[in-house]
Amino acid sequence: MTQSTPLRHAVIIGGSMAGLLAAGVLAEHATVTIIDADTLPDSPAPRRGLPQARHVHVMWSGGARAIEEILPGITEEWTAAGAIRRSLPTDLVTMTAQGWIPRCGEKQFNISCSRDLLDSVVRRRVIALPGVTTLQRSRVRALEGTAARITGVRVDTPEEEGRLIAADVVVDASGRGSRARAWLEKLGVSGVRAAGVDSGLVYATRIFEAPAGAHELGFPIVNVQSDPRVPVPGRTATIVPIENGQWQATLSGTRGGQPTNDPEEFIPFAKSIRHPIVGELLEGRKPLTDVAVTQGTANRRIFFEKTDLPDGFFAVGDSVATFNPLYGQGMTVAARGLLAVRSLLRDGGLSRPGFGNAAQRALAPQVATAWELATSQDIQYPGATGMRPKPGAGLLDAYVGRLMTGATTQEPLTAAFLEVITMTSPPTHWFRPEVMWRVLRASARGALKAPPLTAAERTVAGLDGAARGTTTPAATPDTVDPAGRADHAL
Repeated sequence: MTQSTPLRHAVIIGGSMAGLLAAGVLAEHATVTIIDADTLPDSPAPRRGLPQARHVHVMWSGGARAIEEILPGITEEWTAAGAIRRSLPTDLVTMTAQGWIPRCGEKQFNISCSRDLLDSVVRRRVIALPGVTTLQRSRVRALEGTAARITGVRVDTPEEEGRLIAADVVVDASGRGSRARAWLEKLGVSGVRAAGVDSGLVYATRIFEAPAGAHELGFPIVNVQSDPRVPVPGRTATIVPIENGQWQATLSGTRGGQPTNDPEEFIPFAKSIRHPIVGELLEGRKPLTDVAVTQGTANRRIFFEKTDLPDGFFAVGDSVATFNPLYGQGMTVAARGLLAVRSLLRDGGLSRPGFGNAAQRALAPQVATAWELATSQDIQYPGATGMRPKPGAGLLDAYVGRLMTGATTQEPLTAAFLEVITMTSPPTHWFRPEVMWRVLRASARGALKAPPLTAAERTVAGLDGAARGTTTPAATPDTVDPAGRADHAL
């Protein structure tokens, strides 16, 4: 590892997950100041600048591994704080558009916990790094410099308006509400292109008390996805077991089928979608929070990488692209992109010519992959607006649909599906010869007909028919066999 000499100064606009990780990467080469409008909590707690934290968040293995590289040991710190490492698909009961995914042995994993806990562990670790400081309850007013070079920022702090903070590099990690395009335009940088796809998605979340014994049993994530091939609003329901013996449940619906904040409608909505299992599991559970609803979830992308940016500036995270939150891509995209930025820094440091533009281009491949995965699905829902699929997209969608059908019956295709969905590998993985060979022979024959909950899980959840009145067939036996596949009576 090399370090720039003399030591430089970097400003990060926003203490988001992307901003914290950017600080972690830049701290090897510069002193770092993180500027945020909120008071950053010392422990897991909500903050005004992150309203989406109320909803289900999972950290995919692709993102977790990237953050582990940036902050070694972070996975152990998450689990020590109460997060749960989940094997995929072993600890997952999910109905995709093509059907139920079998619970075979681990192919990938995710980290399950509240977003407040996830962020707090990373924040504590990053702020403790040498040379990293925070400027809280402060808002960046403008970028300082010219169209050729950024030299700092103007900040309104509690003590002073328009304070100048000099910097060798400025990173915009301020999120969906970023004003970077307006700031750049004032410096003479115009024509930054943007695109969007809006399915009208609304999502609603409520936290419930988990049933006794669920945590000890390792109760799985349960998820019913929508089917964009059917011309009706896409609706989903998810339960993620999180810290403190709680179940975080999130519902979603695209335009014409959105959930509301009415607590009386929460469980009926969950029971009304493609399969009622999430609603059945929540029925009779003690709610611990009100229903939190979020709108304004459109996919939006700013093509900073196609612009001649001033040297010393780049953007990360939601400032570059926001995705349908149901796909869980945002944090992983940011983490994997920042690994590429770290490689640039280790090769040439902050003194390399054109570093800002190079960093923005290094981030772009991860953004582009997530963008294609999210928008190709969302544009299919009724009333969706935005950029239409590229020519030939129908053929690609048919291939991916066949792969996902195969993932419901063939363990190697289950592995291939998760390899890309968790952003461990790019979608080109799906076109490897050994994968394509299996896709061409994919079939739904032998696919699961019911949620693959084990007998023990059904008992803990009260889904034994007599206790809860459910008619969903049970899955047997209650363990995964040594070969890693659960056998189920269909």
